[in-house]
Amino acid sequence: MNLNLKNIILYLGILSAGIFAPFIFPAYTFQMAVLWLMILFALTWDILGGQMGYNSLGNIFFFGAGMYICAVVQIGTYYDVAEYTAHFGAVKIDFTPYQYFSGLALGLILAALGSLVLAVIFGWIVFGLRGPYFAIGTLGVAIAAGELVGAWDYVGGGGGISLPTHPGEGDETALFFYILCFISAICTFIFVKWLYSTRFQLALNAIRDDEEKAEAMGIHTNRYKTIAWSFAAFFLGISGGIFGNMTGFIEPLEVAFPTVTFGIFMVLMVLLGGKGTIWGPVIGAVIFHIIKEITWTYLLGWQWVALGLLIIINVVFFQQGIMGWVQEKWPEMFGIEVDDLTNYNKESTNS
Repeated sequence: MNLNLKNIILYLGILSAGIFAPFIFPAYTFQMAVLWLMILFALTWDILGGQMGYNSLGNIFFFGAGMYICAVVQIGTYYDVAEYTAHFGAVKIDFTPYQYFSGLALGLILAALGSLVLAVIFGWIVFGLRGPYFAIGTLGVAIAAGELVGAWDYVGGGGGISLPTHPGEGDETALFFYILCFISAICTFIFVKWLYSTRFQLALNAIRDDEEKAEAMGIHTNRYKTIAWSFAAFFLGISGGIFGNMTGFIEPLEVAFPTVTFGIFMVLMVLLGGKGTIWGPVIGAVIFHIIKEITWTYLLGWQWVALGLLIIINVVFFQQGIMGWVQEKWPEMFGIEVDDLTNYNKESTNS
């Protein structure tokens, strides 16, 4: 069996599992939908953090921006947003199926494009920072966004905003959003895999290894950094629009810009799976989400302790992540040839 056939079998297995999972485990459809979002989070964060060496703590900003852009477009296409949010709870507005689906489709498109534009704008500012200053700067952007939106009455302020209700039944609604999350994660993976097969990845790796030398070699580092962040923002904007509709209600601090949960989870999943690899973020997201769901269900009150222990184990024993550790143990599985030092030393002695 050659490597290409192995990859085909692997991809078909993942696609089959993703397609049939909600029918095999219908009671966990929502949790599995969130799993696909977690995979999307990890893949997009690794574009900067793993491939380029810029550890952003503010990628959640694009998730929240996409969520609010999608909500405003969905509502504003057919109703006045300010009136809708001002009368929250006092009136009930029923969206027809056509209004719901057309508004959602337009909202997701503009959420992706709007987040991309925001990445370009803020990229001009934050990419003047490096190292820990960049991480703190991006974190400040996400925190500030949550506070500013919380004071913006047009979108409901701190009281939040209720989104249009999906016109289907409970199981149908869960399956609909599962499909959206599944397709979004698969498209993100395909795009990232293609991106890493181009010269673009080489430029990102050059920036990670030595940005000054990369600039000296003629690489426009700011351009590559901004484009990479825009790619991540595009998919995060889509995920925000989907998740906002999944929950049905959004507010700035806990749902749209949750820096202490989703914002940190992005980083932890990649560190767990292995930075700078295509499968590391995926594996890290799956393991992290399973552990999170188990601890949130059976160790409620101790879930943060369990996650803290996971972080400690990761940092102490698996600093290179699971994929890095596996590559060190079994390099031949990845086509890596390691010289036999014993034979080399014997040959050197004989000569």
